[in-house]
Amino acid sequence: MELHGERVALRPTTAEDAGTLDRIVREPAVAAWWSPPEDYAGMLAVVLDGEVIGAIQYAEETDPEFRHAGIDLFLTTAHHGQGLGTDAVRTLARWLVHDRGHHRLTIDPAAANTAAVRSYAKVGFKPVGVMRAYSRDLRTGKWQDGLLMDLLADELT
Repeated sequence: MELHGERVALRPTTAEDAGTLDRIVREPAVAAWWSPPEDYAGMLAVVLDGEVIGAIQYAEETDPEFRHAGIDLFLTTAHHGQGLGTDAVRTLARWLVHDRGHHRLTIDPAAANTAAVRSYAKVGFKPVGVMRAYSRDLRTGKWQDGLLMDLLADELT
């Protein structure tokens, strides 16, 4: 599977991507919001002009009564603020809605990650509420609030 956005492409990660992704997730501006995963299998590489600039992942709830999908993303600091994260999230969201049949998507950035919140809002995600002491910052050991955001299929921009 390969998905194409306006500027980025999304493709399954490979073993060769692991070093690049591990370096990206450890950049201070990325590590402030992401902890290095055990591995990058199951994620999609975010590719710009042939270069891996980050990763995006999704999880699906398949119970018909609660069917929906969640998204998470990180990009290298050098490409922050250029609309590429928005493009990646929008591209994956379209696939999850149109090809996978989800009517609702969620995303849950740290409440203090205002750049991410703005980016997701551009795709159409709306705040649902603050999840207090939602995730532990592994660098400081302190709990931080998360912002639950969701998007209904007909709100996708």
